[in-house]
Amino acid sequence: MKDTRRTVSRIAQPVKTLAHRFAFVALVLAAVALIVLGRVDVASVEKARQQIVDAATPILDALSQPVVTFNHMVDEGRALLSVRAENAQLREDRERLMQWQAAARRLEMENRMLKGLLNFQPGPAVSFITGRVVADTGGAFVHSLILSTGANAGVRKGQAVVTGDGLLGRVASVGKLAARLLLITDLNSRIPIVIESSRVRAIMAGNNTDRPRLIHLPTGAVVSKGDRVVTSGHGGAFPPGLPIGVVSSVSDGGIEVQPFVNRDRVEYVRILDYGLQGIINDLPNAATGIRRK
Repeated sequence: MKDTRRTVSRIAQPVKTLAHRFAFVALVLAAVALIVLGRVDVASVEKARQQIVDAATPILDALSQPVVTFNHMVDEGRALLSVRAENAQLREDRERLMQWQAAARRLEMENRMLKGLLNFQPGPAVSFITGRVVADTGGAFVHSLILSTGANAGVRKGQAVVTGDGLLGRVASVGKLAARLLLITDLNSRIPIVIESSRVRAIMAGNNTDRPRLIHLPTGAVVSKGDRVVTSGHGGAFPPGLPIGVVSSVSDGGIEVQPFVNRDRVEYVRILDYGLQGIINDLPNAATGIRRK
């Protein structure tokens, strides 16, 4: 039996080698024939090629489905992990907001009770007029804007002008249809302020730069970088508590304030009317010695 197998193997081995050689030659001849046929009959070869592609496409699509499905499952898994992490963060934020809400309600109730005990009389309700900035007349020596609302809309000289970020300036002059806004950075701007944390009072003076300075501070006053600056309400020109900016630098050269509002990005403003008369309307009368009745 073993001899028979060896005999068959000896006979089959040359046959296999010869078959491989003929197969290689046949493939080369077939390739040459296809190249020649492609040169001679382009339409037939293109048609045959398209038929082969059409026949192979379903097979390739079936083979690619597991890969596509796996990639889709991986993407879904990543999305679920992201949603889970985001959900956990939202729950944590919600708990924190609920705590702040409870604290705010408690403080609101306490504030209401204390006002009742003190017989506190609240100030006049604030009203506002929305205006649009139509021109920037500023330059190296003037920091002002032109607003699209004037006396016909109820705008008056001295009213505070704010954005959603904070105080922008005050109305310097009013026409029937427009008004000129003097920015807090202008050289002629002087605003009574208070440091929110320490309650130190001072005057913020514009200097035609983007960083107005604090002047007339009390002796021994301590001001630190990062302190919030708000209006104090002194003089009746501005209501108290309007946010202005933060202390940006404290040095021997002075204390500079970085305003919250960037004048280059202002489009719409709110002109506040707190019903304050203050010193603005008294200045012309004081100059002539006439007092309003």
